[in-house]
Amino acid sequence: MSGSLTDDSLASAGQLRLTWLRFKRHKLAFVSLFIVILFYLVAIFADFLAINDPHAVDARRGYLPPQAVHFFDSDGFNPHVSGMKGQRDMKTFKQVYVPDPNKKLSVTLFARGYEYELFGLISTDRHLIGLAKPELLDGIYLLGTDALGRDLFSRVMVATRISLSIGLASVSLSLVLGILLGGISGLYGGLVDLFIQRVIEIIRSIPTIPLWMGLAAALPNTWSVIQVYFAITLIISLIGWTELARVVRGRFLALREEDFVIAAELVGASQFRIMLRHMLPSFTSHVIAAVSLALPAMIISETSLSFLGLGLRPPAISWGILLQDAQNVQVLAGAPWLLLAAVPVIVVILAFNFLGDGLRDAADPYG
Repeated sequence: MSGSLTDDSLASAGQLRLTWLRFKRHKLAFVSLFIVILFYLVAIFADFLAINDPHAVDARRGYLPPQAVHFFDSDGFNPHVSGMKGQRDMKTFKQVYVPDPNKKLSVTLFARGYEYELFGLISTDRHLIGLAKPELLDGIYLLGTDALGRDLFSRVMVATRISLSIGLASVSLSLVLGILLGGISGLYGGLVDLFIQRVIEIIRSIPTIPLWMGLAAALPNTWSVIQVYFAITLIISLIGWTELARVVRGRFLALREEDFVIAAELVGASQFRIMLRHMLPSFTSHVIAAVSLALPAMIISETSLSFLGLGLRPPAISWGILLQDAQNVQVLAGAPWLLLAAVPVIVVILAFNFLGDGLRDAADPYG
């Protein structure tokens, strides 16, 4: 079968098949799909990819600059990083760290490190890379360390899991609320439609930041990280479902007068069955596009809340919490690598937006 959308052999192809073929023509969106998949693989294997314990504190390693991995030396192929040595900056009189070329730390694959539970089930201490013969204060710090000597690379890996999982959970809950309430609103109409639309307008009329502040301030300080995690997910979901509900309502209003819907009503199908089995599948691609565009908004919401100190709190690790360390200009002047925590946020948001654009363009394969 040819991949061309004008091929006669595709005349009988289903909507999902046509959507996929058209989506592949959107090169930027197609590349973004693999970037998003890569990020979620990082989220799944975050502890395996992390090199050092993301919670380990050691002030003696505070503000270590990023280390480069060298693959060759005078002996040939020998992956290693240079050790770090401290010295006094004669201009600022502060302790700074510079690479020590005389100290080579060999890097190996599947090295032993801190213990963690893979997939929450398998206890192991194997990591993708690590030092072959680690000694006290030695380590690999690809993105440097923060003020407390915590490895920024390992913290970014773990933060990716938390931030992306909150975004995915929030979108999933918003998807259920948006489809259910938007579908009921568009299908039944009347007072039900009037009530749901007024609720949507009230929620959308409240300024976002004050609403976040109020809801976040209501969370008890005694709550655990897990409780705050679920609370933040719920808060973001309860705010984010309204736009999808409007889209679903509009589609249902257009579809409820179609012949196949009337035929389903005449044979005695329930309204709920008509909504799920007949109306919703007809614009599944539009829902997928809407979800892909909602995900970056959810991720930004969590990052913003945590950055402002209204979301997750330490010892939890998220992109917003990591960016809190980059608020101080004086700190950034001496440790600019703290801003590297913003790179995955920018990349994944752009990838999700390009992916959403591609899915939206492909949602109407006959267009």
